[in-house]
Amino acid sequence: MKKLKIYRLKKGLTQKELAKLLNVQQNTVAMWETGKSKPPLDKAIKIARILGTTVEELFDFKDTPLAGR
Repeated sequence: MKKLKIYRLKKGLTQKELAKLLNVQQNTVAMWETGKSKPPLDKAIKIARILGTTVEELFDFKDTPLAGR
């Protein structure tokens, strides 16, 4: 999740600072940034709000039509 790191750095936050705001460990943020794990939805929403973006932008969610519709 390369964008997570980019947005975090643009906001001037360290991994440790972001982790504190999210009430998680710094290594958890590191694992999200490297793609080794993904944040739960509640944390993803909070990350987006803290970093001033949307969940869709931050995690590259695309609005795709449902199959058969």
